[in-house]
Amino acid sequence: MGKVLSAAQIEQYRRDGYVHPIRVMSVEQAGEVRRRLEAYEASTGGPLKGDLRHKSHLLFSWLADIVHNRTIIDAVEDLYGPNLFCWSSSFFIKEPRTPAYVSWHQDSTYWGLSKPDVVTAWVALSPSTKANGAMEVAPGTHLLNQIPHRDTFNKDNLLSRGQEIEVDVDASKAVTIELQPGEMSLHHVLLVHGSAPNPSGERRIGYALRYMPTTVYQTAGNEDSATLVRGVDTLGRFEHEPRATRDLDPEFVALHRSITDRNARLLYRGTDVKSFNDAKAVRG
Repeated sequence: MGKVLSAAQIEQYRRDGYVHPIRVMSVEQAGEVRRRLEAYEASTGGPLKGDLRHKSHLLFSWLADIVHNRTIIDAVEDLYGPNLFCWSSSFFIKEPRTPAYVSWHQDSTYWGLSKPDVVTAWVALSPSTKANGAMEVAPGTHLLNQIPHRDTFNKDNLLSRGQEIEVDVDASKAVTIELQPGEMSLHHVLLVHGSAPNPSGERRIGYALRYMPTTVYQTAGNEDSATLVRGVDTLGRFEHEPRATRDLDPEFVALHRSITDRNARLLYRGTDVKSFNDAKAVRG
């Protein structure tokens, strides 16, 4: 029995590569985060896009609070021990009645991390259901190690490179990860997963946080950064990111721009794309 996860849930994660649902905040707290997100979007004239969807916890204190959420970190500790980084965060937002989707993929494909001891905590800020394009997973596929992927740069694909695995997935065996606001799922970095478009009239809003023990390091470059959320950094190979205490602090805006530019160069290495904002032009 762990701090948050039961012995059965820990075993399920080891066997199937995922576990859900886990409540990490109240419906009301999730609603307040959504209200803040949508208030900012309204002030800028549209949905978050480009680099604003990545490492957003460096810009907004209310997202930094989620990264440091004790229940989330306790659950991750149950899987990977007491010394933990949050390596990244990303919004996965599907607008109503749009063709945006996520192809079958593994999270780890272009990350360059030294080993697959990485877990994605996918936090629902709106209902995430079969009807609005909830994530689907292929149980046990995290045991297959890294699968070759191909880039598509499809304009409707929410992934950085529109990447998809080069093998067929038996969709009949997929499990739909349905969540209510304030609940999360945990899935292994190698688990094959994806999601269909949202034909409903409601937004589907998810905030994905990537956690790992501090023994993991970057192999695709000499520089990377992460947020130490618990314990100690045992290797010292990551630049430590500060915690945002107020929204859009100019120093943090500049830091966020520098870090997301560097991360884009890592994720898009081998392509002509240089930044998250440039990726739209490549997609056509």
